[in-house]
Amino acid sequence: MSQVSGYCELLAPVIDVAQAAALEILRIYEGGFSVNRKADETPVTEADVAASELIVAALTRLTPDWPVLSEEGCEPPFAERRLWSRYWLVDPLDGTREFIRRNGEFTVNIALIEEGEPVLGVILAPVSGDLYFAARGEGAFTRDRHGASWRITTRGWDGGTLVVAGSRSHRQPAFRQFLSQFPDHQVLSLGSSLKSCYVAQGRADIYVRFGPTSEWDTAAAQCIVEEAGGQLTDMSLQPLRYNTKASLLNPPFLVFGDGRWAWDRYVATAL
Repeated sequence: MSQVSGYCELLAPVIDVAQAAALEILRIYEGGFSVNRKADETPVTEADVAASELIVAALTRLTPDWPVLSEEGCEPPFAERRLWSRYWLVDPLDGTREFIRRNGEFTVNIALIEEGEPVLGVILAPVSGDLYFAARGEGAFTRDRHGASWRITTRGWDGGTLVVAGSRSHRQPAFRQFLSQFPDHQVLSLGSSLKSCYVAQGRADIYVRFGPTSEWDTAAAQCIVEEAGGQLTDMSLQPLRYNTKASLLNPPFLVFGDGRWAWDRYVATAL
């Protein structure tokens, strides 16, 4: 498949790929695993590598002409990557720390990037079976482990209790400073891209990330959030773009459902 008439026709096969990867992750999760460290000291397990190999092979079969960039794969130099107009961007196991802690809050993230923008996103939580997916112009949806699907949308914030999705593994002083500006707030502690999914489905108002992340951490979520009516932006409220520079690191970012508020002013105070 080298040409497609629309992104929507890719959703079903990509969901199948994510589900196959989830099964492989669960096999390792339930059977025991060892933990190693990458060069940047972040943890990696057999599940990360196995899921990456499965996803890369499956996407390559699905669209042989489109490159696949996975967290656990080889990173081509920017001189090569900058020529890509369309490619797959994959985090085969987002939330490795949560995987190691066995709290179930990890996901498989698959995104399609076109001209620097995410145009398709699939996020699957292997343990719960919760699936989130979107294609540009088609809306965002969730599906539970029983197969029931429904459309999701972000919610407005009326100035009352601010529900904030927060990282279970990464809490920084800037995050606490951000929260201090909202005396009436509730923090939902979560791992992986589930924080963005909570904003997309109206279970949280905002997710603020001050610490380092990479492009594969946000791409699928950005498509889902945007199709649900929200935004995933840098601290100046500009949408994140992909494969525009040599580094694959993201800037600090925000995920929010209600664009009527000057969220950039709140984060500027926290920085």
